[in-house]
Amino acid sequence: MFRRREPVPFAFIAEADQFRSNVAPPPRQRASAGELVGRWLIGLTVVAGLVGSLLVGLPALSADVSPAHTQQSDASSRH
Repeated sequence: MFRRREPVPFAFIAEADQFRSNVAPPPRQRASAGELVGRWLIGLTVVAGLVGSLLVGLPALSADVSPAHTQQSDASSRH
């Protein structure tokens, strides 16, 4: 391995891959029942909003063209 001739100011960074910590991270806390219910309610609200907006917007998205609904202006019917 190539050694640098000039001194490295932070030599400990070069040796960081050899460092192993004996300190374990604290265990994750389990969510309480209220938090779980809140998450479910938020999820259901979002899904209900998406479904509701789809149901409300569905008639506007339909390409239903029938001759009975053609519009004619009053000017074209008068001669």
